[in-house]
Amino acid sequence: MRFSNLACFWLRCDSVLMTHYPQSNPTHRAVRIKLQTTPAVVKLSDGVRAKGRLQIISATGGLLQLPVALSEGDFVEVAFQTHSGDVNGMAEMLNPLHAGSGSVFQPFRFVVLEDDAHQRLRMMVESVGDQTFAGLRSSSFKS
Repeated sequence: MRFSNLACFWLRCDSVLMTHYPQSNPTHRAVRIKLQTTPAVVKLSDGVRAKGRLQIISATGGLLQLPVALSEGDFVEVAFQTHSGDVNGMAEMLNPLHAGSGSVFQPFRFVVLEDDAHQRLRMMVESVGDQTFAGLRSSSFKS
C-alpha cells in the first residue's frame, strides 16, 4: 500500500503554504517606515470591505487611514501591494488615534501572515530602511 499521495492531500502539493505569527519584541521595536500613498483594503469578518491608505508599516503592524474607525479588537484581513508582490494578512485593530477631515488613523497589529507575505513585507521594510541610511545598503557591510 502506498501513501505518497496522502502528503500531497494534506499539504496541497501545488502550493505549500506556511504560516508566520509576527511577535513583537519588548526589547527591540520593529523598524517602521512611513509610506507616501499606499492603498490598502480591509476586509471585516462579515465580508464588508473598506478602502484605506497605509501610512506606516512594520513587520508587526502598521497605521491605516480609514474613512471610519473600526472597533478596537476587531480581527480583519489587511491587503496591500509592494514592489515584490501582494501582502495579505490577518490583523487585530487597535484603538483609533485621531480623526482627520473625513477620516481616522487607526493602528493594527498583524496576527497571522503567510511566510511569502511576511518575506515580501520584510523585504519592503528593509529596502526602504537601507535606502534612507545615507544611501548605503546593508549588504555593503561584510563581516
